[in-house]
Amino acid sequence: MQLAQANRALWIATLSLMTAYMQTLAPAHRYLLARRIGRNLDTLSRQDCFDAGCRASFGRLARRWQLRAEQAAPEGPRPAGALMRLFL
Repeated sequence: MQLAQANRALWIATLSLMTAYMQTLAPAHRYLLARRIGRNLDTLSRQDCFDAGCRASFGRLARRWQLRAEQAAPEGPRPAGALMRLFL
């Protein structure tokens, strides 16, 4: 029960971050927000308290936001190698 409540709170916080992303014009802030949104959605995509369809939607959204963060990176898009993902 507590895990489900924590996951719902994470989802609500992620929606707030998405709102902040849309209202922010600073490229560095948008990059950081997109990274955090992607990580939050990735976390949500692995939680058993959501049904399989919901987890799949979170997974697709996570990939989309991670790509958006990579495109907004100050030094440009990074290689998608497994080793580089460890440092993101």
